[in-house]
Amino acid sequence: MATADEQIRISDRVKKRLDSRRREGESYNDVLDRLLGETADSDFEGGFGLLSEAEGEWIRDQRADAKDERKERMRGLGDV
Repeated sequence: MATADEQIRISDRVKKRLDSRRREGESYNDVLDRLLGETADSDFEGGFGLLSEAEGEWIRDQRADAKDERKERMRGLGDV
């Protein structure tokens, strides 16, 4: 196991939360690294700019078409 470069203080409440997420053989550093990595991977703004304007427009059109189709199916169910 590596030696600590820095020390941080955490409350008992936070330590209990880390303990509950700690996997067998994991250090607290490992737990924090894993949890922070999960947060970074799900960064809301991280996906902006990945699609071209044309790709974004295609997706918007597909969603609008699907919404219209759902509405039509629901109207049809009311006629039964």
